[in-house]
Amino acid sequence: MKSMKKTTLCYIRNKGSVLMLYRDRKPDDPNEGKWLGIGGRIEEGETPDECNVREVLEETGLVLRSAHFHGVIKFRATTYEDEDMYLYSSADFEPADEEAAAAFRETGKYPPPVCDEGRLAWIAEDELLSLPMWQGDRAFVEKLLAGEKEISMTLQYTGEECKIISG
Repeated sequence: MKSMKKTTLCYIRNKGSVLMLYRDRKPDDPNEGKWLGIGGRIEEGETPDECNVREVLEETGLVLRSAHFHGVIKFRATTYEDEDMYLYSSADFEPADEEAAAAFRETGKYPPPVCDEGRLAWIAEDELLSLPMWQGDRAFVEKLLAGEKEISMTLQYTGEECKIISG
C-alpha cells in the first residue's frame, strides 16, 4: 500500500498581500522553483491545528493568534507520495520577536525573515495566480482568493499534470 503523508498549508494575509514561500533551498525538493503557502508535515501525536501553528512559527517567525480551517485537499499521484493537506488561512498574527512585533503594531508591516526552505515574500493578491505554482494549488488558491470559507478537493496528479476529481 502506498504511503500517505499528512500536512498543513496556511495562507497568511495582510493588507491585500499573501506571505508566500519560493522553494529554492532544499536538495531534491519536488517543490523547487514553485511558490507555496506556509506549512509542512504533521508530526506524530500532533493535530493539524498544532502543526499549522508550529510550521508558521518555524518558517516565518509569526505567531498565529487564530486561523481559519478551510478543509482538506487530497492529493493523489502517480509519481509523488499521496497527501492529505489541511488548508488554513489567517490574517490574525503577530511576530514572535518583540522588536519586530512592536514595529508591526506601529506600521502594519512585517519584513519576512530568512527561511531555510526558500525565500519568503509578500505577494499582492492580484499577482498570486501569475506565480509559478503547482496546478492543483492554483485551483484552491483561486477559491481562497474568492473568499470561499469551505474548500475541500481531491486532485489527481499524473507527473505535473493535475485533474480535479472532486471539489
